[in-house]
This record gives sequence, structure tokens and C-alpha cells, in this order.
Amino acid sequence: MDVALELLDPLVFDKAYAWALPHPGAGFGTNSSNVNSLLAADATQTSLWDRDNIYRQSISILLITQFGASSLYFIFSALSYYFIFDRRLEYHPRFLKNQVRQEIISSMWAVPFINILTLPWFLAEVRGHSLLYGDVKSYGWSWLVASSLLYMAFNDVAIYWIHRLEHHPSVYKYIHKPHHKWIVPTPWAALAFHPLDGYVQSLPYHAFVFLCPMNRYLYTFLFVAVQIWTIFIHDGDMISGHWTEKFINSPAHHTLHHMYFTVNYGQYFTWCDNYFDSHRAPRPDLDPIHDALKVMRAKGLVDEAGNPIAKPKKE
Repeated sequence: MDVALELLDPLVFDKAYAWALPHPGAGFGTNSSNVNSLLAADATQTSLWDRDNIYRQSISILLITQFGASSLYFIFSALSYYFIFDRRLEYHPRFLKNQVRQEIISSMWAVPFINILTLPWFLAEVRGHSLLYGDVKSYGWSWLVASSLLYMAFNDVAIYWIHRLEHHPSVYKYIHKPHHKWIVPTPWAALAFHPLDGYVQSLPYHAFVFLCPMNRYLYTFLFVAVQIWTIFIHDGDMISGHWTEKFINSPAHHTLHHMYFTVNYGQYFTWCDNYFDSHRAPRPDLDPIHDALKVMRAKGLVDEAGNPIAKPKKE
């Protein structure tokens, strides 16, 4: 988050806070002495709140996270939905009426609350309480690579257990059930969580940089990549038989998780699911498209081979 503030403070926030909360005396008077002193002053000093002010940092972080999360959500969900997601799945008997609209509303309701809950973590980062560092030379290139691998491994194991515990009957109905409303999810379901569910599953990402040194630019890149990955594993793609499915928790794995509930809890990889006996491998016969095509055949939309039936032209 400090990377975002480093970029946006001089471009946007210095001017915005100087306008909203001008420093006492700033902008008053027209004599050359006042003008010259204002021109010489640092931009942050023309606001009552300088860049290190905790209230300013809090508001800036909330604005950045709200805009950033919403932008990533709409851009990448739209790309996935229109170019990857098989729209025939919308005929699946368990696909809800107006489901896409419901998924978007649920996501947009959850995001602001998740951002508020994560504010203390981001605030602690920008105020220097984490182990984030800026210069690669501080730890070297070898550690840069090692820390990225540790970051992914730590998150994968932690989220596996958080996710699996959320399926325990004493917890499931309170915070995780809303996300499983989408039995045949679309990419728009990626953020359609109960806010507490979304927050709890994000905790490992935030906690890691307080436990292990990590380059702040690498952390920012991986944090954004995680948000995009979360969208893409909801694209319903049931490609199976590829060698990577033995290691990668693909969209096909996550589709089966939504359909069968107690399998494929992993985030990136399949190792925890394999080791703790919750793995279910994707297979062509498990593809939900089969049930969707049955409905489409009954409606006369496709033939037995699944090919679209052209409607006769009106004369």
C-alpha cells in the first residue's frame, strides 16, 4: 500500500487534501512574500494533514482499496465472463435467476466492508510496522525469489485450512454459505462473499509481511495478481487431462468445489488437498455443461451433439 501512496500522494492526494483541508494561512493574502513562500513550500505542507497524518493515510487507503478492488473486479471479471466463461452454463438447472446481477450486487456490497476490516493491516504497513523493504540489495536477488515462493506456499497452506474450517457446520452457515449460493458460479462471483469471509481468507496475505521480509514492489505485484487469480478460478473452465492439474488448483478444481462443497479447498496448488484427502480431480464427465446442455436440448436450442439449432427466419 505504501507503493500506491508513494505514487498517488504527489499526483492526487497532496492537491486534494490541500483543497479540502488547507493549512492555516495557506492561500490567504496576495503579497509577493506569501506567494513566494507558498511556491517554495512542500506540497504536503499546504494541507492541515501532511502525508504522515494517520487520518489522511486511513482515508487515502480506503479510497485506493475501494477503487482498486472495484476496478480489478469489473475489468477482469468482464474479460473472463465474455471471453472465457461458457455462457451455456447459464442454462444449468442450478444456475439462479438473475444470478450475474446478484453476484455483482453481493460483491459490491462486500468490498467496502472488507476494505474497512483490512485497513489496520495496510495502515500498519505504511507506518513502517511491517517487514516490507524497498531496495532489492537489502536482502539480495536470491531472497527476492525465495520470498515469493514462501509467500505463495504460506498463503496456500493457511488459506486451505481457513477455507476448510469455514466448511465446518458450526461456522459454515454464518459466514461461508453466502458464497456457496453460487453452485454454478461465474467470474462475477469472485468477490461475492460475506465480508467477514472475504476478510478472514485474506488474512494470510497481510500477515506474511509482518512475519517475513519482502520487497514492497514484489508484494504489491503478487497482491494484485492474487485478486486476478481469484476471479479466474471462477470462470467455470473445466479443461481436464492436462499435466498441470496435478499441481495447480485450476478453475476446474474450483468449479468442483462449488458443486460438491467438500473438495478442492486449495488456493493455488493441490498439495494440501492431496495430502489431507480432499482432492477431487477434474474429469470430463463431471463438467456441469452436460446438465446445461440437457436443458438446452429440452428447449430446442441445441441438437443431440450440442450444436446450436438455427431458428427459422421470419418471412
